Amino acid sequence: MAASEARFIEDIARLLLPWGVPSTAARLYGYLLLSAEPADLDRIARDLEIGKSSASVAARLLEKYMLVRRLGVRGSKRVLYEVSDNYVDMLAEQNRLLQALADVLRAGTRVTRSRATRDRLAEMADFYLVVRQGMDATFDRWRAKKR
Repeated sequence: MAASEARFIEDIARLLLPWGVPSTAARLYGYLLLSAEPADLDRIARDLEIGKSSASVAARLLEKYMLVRRLGVRGSKRVLYEVSDNYVDMLAEQNRLLQALADVLRAGTRVTRSRATRDRLAEMADFYLVVRQGMDATFDRWRAKKR
């Protein structure tokens, strides 16, 4: 692996770590971003100098985050991984969480007796709803651009 590729992988990892993405998974994501074709766990483990089981756990986590997708190889148990190109679904899940959080905060306004707490919860709910609506509008613009 070239030094510039290793630097890119580490830069991606540094950006994802504060979001709670474990280091190995963050490095794997950077690696797959640079991969011209899907990679199997053996190659990933070798190139990133990690254990195959660590690569597998990281790949499954990234799959759960919708950042990568798993590809089966016909007639084989071999599995390949590649970066997902479905950016909308990845962020749409976050948007669903923003809606759920806003709903819970709104419910909280009905159970507290404190006006200050009620106002704070209502403001937080409003903020998350505005962010969610902005993301929905962004998704619509992206989909229109891709047509």
